[in-house]
Amino acid sequence: MIQDTIRKFHEAAASPRAQMEKYMAEGKKIVLTAPVYTPEEIIHSMGFVPMGAWGADMELNRAKEYFPAFLCSIVQSILELGIRGAYKGASAIVIPSLCDTLKTLGENWKYAVDDIKFIPMTYPQNRKPDYGIAFTKAGYERVIRDLEELGGKFDPEALKESNKVYNAHNAVMRRVDEALAVHPEITAAERSDIFRSAFFMTKEEHTALCEEFLAELGEAGADAKLGIVVSGILTDAPQLNEIFDDMGMHIVADDVAAQSRQYRTDVPEMDDPLQALAVKFANMDNCSVLYNVKKPRVQWIVDTAKARGAKGVVVVMTKFCDPEEFDYVMIKKACEAADLPLALVEVDRQMVHFEQVRTNLETFRDMLTM
Repeated sequence: MIQDTIRKFHEAAASPRAQMEKYMAEGKKIVLTAPVYTPEEIIHSMGFVPMGAWGADMELNRAKEYFPAFLCSIVQSILELGIRGAYKGASAIVIPSLCDTLKTLGENWKYAVDDIKFIPMTYPQNRKPDYGIAFTKAGYERVIRDLEELGGKFDPEALKESNKVYNAHNAVMRRVDEALAVHPEITAAERSDIFRSAFFMTKEEHTALCEEFLAELGEAGADAKLGIVVSGILTDAPQLNEIFDDMGMHIVADDVAAQSRQYRTDVPEMDDPLQALAVKFANMDNCSVLYNVKKPRVQWIVDTAKARGAKGVVVVMTKFCDPEEFDYVMIKKACEAADLPLALVEVDRQMVHFEQVRTNLETFRDMLTM
């Protein structure tokens, strides 16, 4: 029975276009949400279906007319898909300003994909002080005005309900993360599908499916694999997860922007739900694209690895991702100080051959089992 649930996760994760068409056939409007953090609660409350746009593993052609080759392939593949019509029918795309490459995506999108409205979400670097929270709230108000032009209606009471829906989803995803730590029989590929599918389903549907999964999971499995913590922006490449499984590596926790980082922080209960959403963003941390001079993310990785009994840490570096590259040196030093083995592998949305990744992880596995 659990395999039927896992199959549903896989179908949604592998077929985002089919999910889009299903919702559009139901008369719903789609609003795409680019990485890393977008105010999905607002989109949801205004009657749209938020749907993640994290690109795809593919050869880049048309996007190169707008981007130099040395920019992040995640962002380039989002534009490539837009130009090719993969998102056709969507009403808009919300693009946050959390890295230099994302800042260029929106402007290029306006010219390259003019049938899907570009909605900017400008976040402050100094998000925690009162002025940062006010800046974030003003950005959300801009998103609301743009969504109203598409026929959406903003209602604070509806946003309160959407905040609750998203908090409930956060809670179930944290439970999933904890459960997967002690269930090595769930493969890395299956784990990836659970997290990836969340971007392409309504949160109500995904929460219900996760509850089914947890109910069917049963007792903790025998720990017969090498426990690792995986860190990075994106780790959904099928070839990468196949290698983890082939190497007998069990992901006991992740520090991945497209996975658990999404679900660590809830919207606080406040009279003003929009203010609460801005406070949520202020409270977020432990991420390469969220400015914090103290870099608590580094210690978070070490502490989580120890708490979950991981044998080592694997940093999956998205090629040309400056924020992740800046953090890597500090992660490496912290892991060395904690006597925690660390491996670095580099991935790219255009990668076809993963032999070097396999060799690196094979060597890492052998080191862990010596």
